[in-house]
Amino acid sequence: MTPRTIVITGASDGIGAAAARTLATAGEQVVVVGRSPGKTRALAAELGADHYVADFADLAQVRDLAEKLKSNYPHIDVLANNAGGMMGKRTLTVDGNELTFQVNHLAPFLLTSLLVDTLTASQAKIINTASHANFHGKLNLSDLNAERGYSTYRAYGTGKLANILFTSELHRRFHDQGITTAAFHPGVVRTNFAADSPSPFRHAYKTLLNRFMLSPDQGADTMLWLINGTAGTDWISGAYYARRALAKANPQAYDAELARGLWEKSEHLVAALV
Repeated sequence: MTPRTIVITGASDGIGAAAARTLATAGEQVVVVGRSPGKTRALAAELGADHYVADFADLAQVRDLAEKLKSNYPHIDVLANNAGGMMGKRTLTVDGNELTFQVNHLAPFLLTSLLVDTLTASQAKIINTASHANFHGKLNLSDLNAERGYSTYRAYGTGKLANILFTSELHRRFHDQGITTAAFHPGVVRTNFAADSPSPFRHAYKTLLNRFMLSPDQGADTMLWLINGTAGTDWISGAYYARRALAKANPQAYDAELARGLWEKSEHLVAALV
């Protein structure tokens, strides 16, 4: 069987690295994308995989990444939008967007949009890493940059809610062209998550509480199930999953007009780079 080309962002650590190792061991052509040059290079060397470095806090780097991927991989079977994180105080990126919203939503939105011709031609799967933190989010299309009432955890939850809305709108727009897509919650995983954040959650990841968290391999399980499964048979395109099962999400996640509006607003925010 011909190896699949699988692009994983946020792959230099955590569940992204765990998934990359499993897929590479199975003989797939894994393309490792990460923010840390050292970690990304080291994992790629371990796996004998191609790698690219991009900081999603800078959309110019996302555009450059997309151009390289399009040039080097005319066929992409899977795009796993896994990069993201919880940030600290409200900060604007060089692009003028709130950092958490850009890294968690706008950057993967832009990357996917720039690759969409390749992805549709490839009949690709697009897998988006979300979180049950979406229940703590509240998406306001008139305040996507959180100018009013910012909090670290709410901003993260809103970004994860946006991932689920993005997934459903991807399905609506591109399913007829062969795209299948799903979002998933990996669970609470022992990683460097929230390390740079003032959130109380950062302490849990550094204390004895982390012994009760999932390993990166366990956290990657649903991602791998979606990548290796068949949409329409094993899972439903456009849906949100946890522990290999359909999961409930924030009520806003089921608002089709909100999903459509988020897509249009996102296009406007990244317009200078599309």
